[in-house]
Amino acid sequence: VLSSLPLQVMLYFNVYYFPVWCLVEGIMLHLKYHLLPWHYQFLLVTAFLILSLAEGSRLYLGYLGNLQEK
Repeated sequence: VLSSLPLQVMLYFNVYYFPVWCLVEGIMLHLKYHLLPWHYQFLLVTAFLILSLAEGSRLYLGYLGNLQEK
């Protein structure tokens, strides 16, 4: 079994776009946070944290699995 070059290329570019996405989403969250009711504030922050952690772990495991041919 060989590692997948298209998958590695997509992971490579996604590693560089992920911090940009986090920065833009963080700025947008900061700008509209005070305009929302408290339950939407909680849901928005929770969703942002879960998505950020999931994407970071997905990228790490993708690199690890693809480069080790697993």
